[in-house]
Amino acid sequence: MTQQGAVLQGYNNELVKYVEDLCMQKEELNKQIQQAEEEKNKLQHEIQILNEQLESVSENLAQKVASRNELDKILAETEAAYMKILDSSRTLLNVLKKEVGSLKHTTELKTN
Repeated sequence: MTQQGAVLQGYNNELVKYVEDLCMQKEELNKQIQQAEEEKNKLQHEIQILNEQLESVSENLAQKVASRNELDKILAETEAAYMKILDSSRTLLNVLKKEVGSLKHTTELKTN
């Protein structure tokens, strides 16, 4: 019976060792889980900050694009109006040249 008790004691010691090893593995896994959760929370916070920055930049960009589009419209209208002024100036100059030419021709005829 003593031999059986010794075998049982050996099994018990080995069983306790395995249970202790499992407990140590569980503690290590708990540490890893905690670190992973902390990293996850940190990354989620960074994502939130980046999303807020992205939203701000997107709004700012939209405002700038709208301003640029308005400037493009104003420039196009201004250029069109300026071209009309140039065309009118050219027409006026041509009319004025003809009138001056006619006046010169008329005054030359009267003096002869």
